[in-house]
Amino acid sequence: MKTIVLLLLAAAAISILGSTGVAFAQEEGASSDSSMKLLGAGLAFGLAAGGAGIGLGQVGAAGLAVISENPALQSKVFIFVGMVESIAIYGIVMMFIILGQ
Repeated sequence: MKTIVLLLLAAAAISILGSTGVAFAQEEGASSDSSMKLLGAGLAFGLAAGGAGIGLGQVGAAGLAVISENPALQSKVFIFVGMVESIAIYGIVMMFIILGQ
């Protein structure tokens, strides 16, 4: 768990350091808005997909344990897996919303 937190902190630090170039004077024709849109869209999708992957690992392991003990609960396990997968879908939707502006 500590490695996941460290990776998330490192990703946050890299994204903050990457956005410091906004404070400097820009050349004519350079667009900071488009680069920030791409950065925001990438972070929205990447963090949502990463969180969904971590969640799916936890839910999948627990779901397989439940199904092995009681196969009648298989449909309920699939509902929980679908809930976790919806997080990644929300990330894709947010990415398209950010890029569409």
